[in-house]
Amino acid sequence: MSRPPLTDLLRQRYGANDRPGKVAWNATLELLLNHRSVRAYSNERLPDGTLTALVAAAQSAATSSNLQTWSVVAVEDAERKARLSLLADDQEHIRTAPLFLVWLADLSRLARVAEQVGLPALGLDYTELLLVAVIDAALAAQNAVLMAESLGLGTVYIGAMRNRPLDVAAELALPSRVLPVFGLCVGWPDPSSPTAVKPRLPQEAVLHHEHYHQEAEPSAVERYNAAMAAFYREQRMKVKGSWAIHSAKRVAGPESLSGRDKLREALQQLGFLLQ
Repeated sequence: MSRPPLTDLLRQRYGANDRPGKVAWNATLELLLNHRSVRAYSNERLPDGTLTALVAAAQSAATSSNLQTWSVVAVEDAERKARLSLLADDQEHIRTAPLFLVWLADLSRLARVAEQVGLPALGLDYTELLLVAVIDAALAAQNAVLMAESLGLGTVYIGAMRNRPLDVAAELALPSRVLPVFGLCVGWPDPSSPTAVKPRLPQEAVLHHEHYHQEAEPSAVERYNAAMAAFYREQRMKVKGSWAIHSAKRVAGPESLSGRDKLREALQQLGFLLQ
């Protein structure tokens, strides 16, 4: 299979009219630019050793102070995937993906280690440690995604694991001080339901030189609105309103957070004091 030229890959990632200038190019960047969310999976089994490879890749990510404050639960049982799907807005792809990974911010292991060596673990009650654990989990999961895509597999993140975190914690028998941060579907993409690369904001909206600049943002957002409108037309998606409108509605109020407006209370019930 011939590879798409660099110009096509950049057009997919940024839209036809927003491509950065000179780009240092290699196969890794090609893999990254081809990333897309896959929500339809075939029935084909994953190759032997896939899960081990994904976790090895995840454990090769950076981790703050080598604390390794994350864990992951691999779910392959159909009934458990179905229950988790219902806790995440009944998303069908959680049920159909052969492997569903729930990535955890896990401070419980450090609490047990501290107890084993006879030291206190009062620092675990501070917000900083939860932030460290969430970052660790995100870095690890992204490494796993890159590994999966290098094998030809498809993935999609499931943020709705945070909609009902207490119920997810009960389903997975999570101990205190463990938060389900997000899920990840993994499987072979269904060839009958191809997916496309979704454009991202122009670089001048996210890249700041020396200090934060806002001057270029309005025009960058307007060009991105146009790029997303073209994407919706190409994909025959009936979406009303611009990216800016959709995004503003997503943060308009607590009612748009799908239950996550109560996340702080849930965190406290899961053992995070957040001092």
